[in-house]
Amino acid sequence: MVKCSFCGKELEKGTGWIYVRVDGSILNFDSRKCRMYMLKLKKNPRKLKWTSSFAKGQVKVSQEQKQ
Repeated sequence: MVKCSFCGKELEKGTGWIYVRVDGSILNFDSRKCRMYMLKLKKNPRKLKWTSSFAKGQVKVSQEQKQ
């Protein structure tokens, strides 16, 4: 199973969108929301609460504050 390139949600085989960039890199998206936030709006997934990478970034930040 592949993961969404923006939010990190696992995709079932045969669902979602595949976007191929000019350089050959492949991006997988589960919804239009993820696709637009990454490609058109150019948002950083670590700054949005509904993505899985937000939680990963917050743990790192909280550990740095304790030191």
